[in-house]
Amino acid sequence: MRVHDTAVPYIPVVIIGGGQAGLSVSWYLTRDGIGHVVFERYRRFQSWRENRWDSFCLVTPNWQCRLPGFPYQGDDPDGFMLRDEIVEYLDGFSASFDPPLHEGVSVTRVTPLAEGGYRVETTAGVWTTGQVVVATGGYDQPIVPPYASAIAPEVMQMHSVAYRRPSQVPEGGTLVVGTGQSGVQIMEDLHRAGRDVHLAVGPAPRSPRKYRGRDATDWLHAMGHYAITIDKHPDPNKALTQTNHYMSGRDGGKEIDLRKFALEGVHLYGSLAGAKGTALQFLPDLEKNLDDADRSYCGIRDQIDAWIATQGIDAPVEPPFQKVWRPEQEVTEIDCAALGITSVIWAIGFRPDYAWLEADCFDAQGRPVYRRGVTQAPGLYFIGLGWLNTWGSGRFLGIDDDARYLAQQIAANAQVGAQAAE
Repeated sequence: MRVHDTAVPYIPVVIIGGGQAGLSVSWYLTRDGIGHVVFERYRRFQSWRENRWDSFCLVTPNWQCRLPGFPYQGDDPDGFMLRDEIVEYLDGFSASFDPPLHEGVSVTRVTPLAEGGYRVETTAGVWTTGQVVVATGGYDQPIVPPYASAIAPEVMQMHSVAYRRPSQVPEGGTLVVGTGQSGVQIMEDLHRAGRDVHLAVGPAPRSPRKYRGRDATDWLHAMGHYAITIDKHPDPNKALTQTNHYMSGRDGGKEIDLRKFALEGVHLYGSLAGAKGTALQFLPDLEKNLDDADRSYCGIRDQIDAWIATQGIDAPVEPPFQKVWRPEQEVTEIDCAALGITSVIWAIGFRPDYAWLEADCFDAQGRPVYRRGVTQAPGLYFIGLGWLNTWGSGRFLGIDDDARYLAQQIAANAQVGAQAAE
């Protein structure tokens, strides 16, 4: 029989994180009458409100916005919502069911109790709970390499999380480091503003946008690609560690070919490897990284071609891919002062921070271990992470399925707990 400390208030379920993932679980628990509370250290949907640049828009089409009970209902399902439109959509979702959300409350420590359940310490007090859902995402700590501290102080440094618009960046050249979705879109934002842009090209893959009459994501959805679960994926380790394919939703959606940007004057280098003063060193992997990105791009086109052929679909034929530019030589070192580079924008990702969670649910590298978000620690769950179950798990497309599944597990666990307490 569980005995709770009557001096500490008890809540059946605590959800940590008031973004779309945490509130999706809350939607199901609210529907099913399961008592819970959501703690959000800032404001609901904080990262969408505050951590996106002015021209930010979705990379996936609007029709993929399928939060519980609140699918996209606008007049442009094949378009790509801008930042403020995303926030409006999310606020509408939250208002649709009025979640028990406590904003401005940071969870500082979660520890298991000997009698079962967890002690949750927050900046607003202490609670005990039977079950905990971690919905904090993986964007806690912006990644900056150790050698960043060796860059001369006259070169301004900024992480992508702080970037809003070109006017933030001092006059002169800007080096954008990283070619995930943030890096290439910030690069384009600066380039369109007429700025002198340098880009350190990493190993991120790229994707077609429109191909053979449809958006590539539409084809992949029809092919069942997004329904593949991580346990059925042919290369699960690659799925879990690979950077997202880069493309853009800007101007109605388009693909990004870095070779074309090179023709327009963007300076491309390989992966940034070191720095001292105003000198920056790069690996000689620019051409390899461009080729690998194109290989991914062509591979997706090939999959779509095969699907079209197998299904007998009448679709327009497109010309084969051609490389419009290649580096004449690999530049492995530059001097910022000589080239007029006055700023560096780091777009190399984030790390999660689970230092506050004292539970036996992590591997040797500190990564949470779970199956469909359910850990081996009783009553402890994760949601909102990439490939929690499918490709869409960290996106608007798959959160509903993940939240529904976790709500079912929470309800079953609560019933077992109630029977044990009788």
